[in-house]
Amino acid sequence: MSYFIKKIVCLANSRKVSGRCIAGKEIENKSIGSWIRPVSSRPDEEISEEDSRYENGQMPKLLDIIEIPLKEYKPTSFQKENYLIHESYYWERKGSFDPVQLPGLCDHPKKLWGGKLIKDTNFSSYQGLNDRIPKSLIDQVKASLYLISPTKLDILVRREGAEFGDEKRKVRAEFTYNDIRYILPVTDPVVERKYLANTDGNYAINKPFNKIFMCVSLGLPYKDDFCYKFSASFIGLLEYQSK
Repeated sequence: MSYFIKKIVCLANSRKVSGRCIAGKEIENKSIGSWIRPVSSRPDEEISEEDSRYENGQMPKLLDIIEIPLKEYKPTSFQKENYLIHESYYWERKGSFDPVQLPGLCDHPKKLWGGKLIKDTNFSSYQGLNDRIPKSLIDQVKASLYLISPTKLDILVRREGAEFGDEKRKVRAEFTYNDIRYILPVTDPVVERKYLANTDGNYAINKPFNKIFMCVSLGLPYKDDFCYKFSASFIGLLEYQSK
């Protein structure tokens, strides 16, 4: 089967099922274009380590500039950024994106998905805040990926299911964007590992605005008929002290 190449700057490399969700913005003729999310033919479309490994054995990192062989454009009703990878070819790293230019890559939605009543309790899970939308609303969604810079950011580490016998610890991001508060799961594996190594608690980040960038993603419908939002990556976060 023939293939074509898309070049992206990697802005998300988050855990998903047994693999990763990798996404970025297209680079074409030195200009930045639309979001691209490479997906596999697996039921949950995750990218495996073998799928994304470079020929030299290295794995993609945030801000890598990557050329990805693709078979076809494969959008869903609301994940219009999806392209099916060609698994027979290596991805190729072509350089690194200058983080100084990240503000120019930011998106500026009024809110991170949801209907007119975003503060309605139906848009929040038991442990989250404004962290989901009903499946019935996904046809209104125009994009499932955004790069933003929050105006306030805390990282939360806690045992969320202790009262139900689940002692596993979770990491979430509590942040403010356009005067709306969100609490979303962290699926950035590097940030997740760093904060799980700490004790439980709330970690306030010193300088989030225009210094720390987040990729937020809207996932596929879950079995409870909601689509959940995720903090898929953080760029710049680990450079700042937490207190």
